[in-house]
Amino acid sequence: QVQLVESGGGLVQAGDSLRLSCAASGRTASSYAMAWFRQAPGKEREFVAAIGTLTYYTDSVKGRFTISRDNAKNSVYLQMNSLQPEDTAVYYCAAARKGPEWVRTKRSQQRYDYWGQGTQVTVSS
Repeated sequence: QVQLVESGGGLVQAGDSLRLSCAASGRTASSYAMAWFRQAPGKEREFVAAIGTLTYYTDSVKGRFTISRDNAKNSVYLQMNSLQPEDTAVYYCAAARKGPEWVRTKRSQQRYDYWGQGTQVTVSS
């Protein structure tokens, strides 16, 4: 079992930055691939970024968001720069077992076994 707790969300203005954190407990998080998803009001949950051996991003955040991890702290982060109102959503941290199957399906939320409770990010124009 892995427990995930997100933090760092808040209300910011367009162009500002935020850094989300996801603290993992339970089994060693370093053995899992980690990802961030988000869900805006009235929309389905969507993939944002993931980290295994490499990092992956959805096109809309490339160049603005950076996913990273600190295995010593059992944590994963999402640095979000140049935030825009369309980034407003609840952001979720998720964990999945590493492997070629994860690499192939990393953008699918069904691939992930563990989820945090989410943290709200609101970007005003």
